[in-house]
Amino acid sequence: MIFDVAVIGAGVVGGLIGRELTKYKLSVCILEKECDVAMGSSRANSAIVHAGFDAESGTLKAKLNVRGSQMMEQVAKDLGVSYRRNGSLVIGFDEKDMAIIRTLYDRGLENGVQGLELIGRERLKKLEPHLSDQVVGALHAPTGAIICPYDLTISAVGNAMDNGAELKLNFPVDKIEWAGELFRIYSKDTTIEARYLVDAAGLYADEIAKLIGEDGFSIRPRRGEYLLLDKECGSFSDHTVFRTPTKMGKGILITPTVDGNLLLGPTSENIDDKEDTEVTAAGIQKIIGEALGDMPEVPHRKVITSFCGLRATTEGGDFILRPAKENPHFILAAGIDSPGLSSAPAIAEYVTELLKKAGLVMEPNPKFIPLRESTHWFRNLPNGEKNKVIENDPKFGRVICRCETVTEGEIIDAIRRNPQATTLDAVKRRTRSGMGRCQGGFCSPYIVEILSRELGIPFEEVTKSGKGSYINVGKTK
Repeated sequence: MIFDVAVIGAGVVGGLIGRELTKYKLSVCILEKECDVAMGSSRANSAIVHAGFDAESGTLKAKLNVRGSQMMEQVAKDLGVSYRRNGSLVIGFDEKDMAIIRTLYDRGLENGVQGLELIGRERLKKLEPHLSDQVVGALHAPTGAIICPYDLTISAVGNAMDNGAELKLNFPVDKIEWAGELFRIYSKDTTIEARYLVDAAGLYADEIAKLIGEDGFSIRPRRGEYLLLDKECGSFSDHTVFRTPTKMGKGILITPTVDGNLLLGPTSENIDDKEDTEVTAAGIQKIIGEALGDMPEVPHRKVITSFCGLRATTEGGDFILRPAKENPHFILAAGIDSPGLSSAPAIAEYVTELLKKAGLVMEPNPKFIPLRESTHWFRNLPNGEKNKVIENDPKFGRVICRCETVTEGEIIDAIRRNPQATTLDAVKRRTRSGMGRCQGGFCSPYIVEILSRELGIPFEEVTKSGKGSYINVGKTK
């Protein structure tokens, strides 16, 4: 089969591009080198839908951040993804900070951000009582929001598949050939063909582009470490609280998550290794130090896990969204660092327009289904409805993950509904099993047992996150 469009990369950008393309009568294929979707930057970031005041006016980041922020609530609703418009604050400690904050305010107005306001200490302390007494003022952006990035990615790819797109996992692209009217994309012993190709490969977008001779940019990882606090801390801060930004980013933030935790981070460090997601002692100390400076009572001793994410940065600083110079049928969606998550729905629209301009004929698909049931459908039911489900299938009444109250029925449902849910982490991302206080210490063996049974493989062949990540290496007796 020859696809109309192949999208390389099943992160949030690639997933939403794939979904956007299925709004038209097109054959679409999404290619991913890992064993699941949302395995790169989309699984480890701040989970913030930025309002759009930070990006330099006139850039793609500014334009698409504001548009994406405006779109995100409806996208999340359609895809059954948790979203909360909690608002954001950029706080200042002195007049130098406030000068930068006033610049952000003016920039936000120019970018088209709605509802921005400059507020003083008294109003600020009413909004966030735990803030330091040294804070003198802030920029308040009520349209700032929070979302779950991997849930959004899973649902976007799933909805694209609902509408006919194909997903090919474990498909690292080794070689690309242009045969005059189509691309041949090679991976190990497999080849697919497509008339148009979108490079949404995240940290590896530059390496994919080089396969067709496009070498005008390079991606460098920017490492960010985070601390996730227990759910009992989720109400400590209502807003997403930023420090005044620097050239390295928006600094250490304090934010609630849509799942009820409190998140601190990230650090910001340019590195060369695209696989280095190590959490360091220095990074942890930096996060705690800055967070305590913003909110002296932040409950930093309630950390339940730490993690690290990598952002795809470029020298130019803006998103790279354009046809390749070597071939207009090859569309670049590269350098998508912050605010990439916020911009993702708008990037999908933008890339679709680029494909139209490149000659792809797009006829609306009257059978397009915009809605997708939440992966947490059982959790979201009223208790009476849950009881009816349990009466029909008692497995939904057997709790496997005590911290997050995830049942055996939910885990089995996630595995059966999602052919790509073949690992412990894949189940974790779809059900939240193992994401609570004990971080899987109690439930992991039971989930491995369920995976073994459902997939029809030996217990010791179940992995944490794909090739080589074995949890059990054999039997003791």
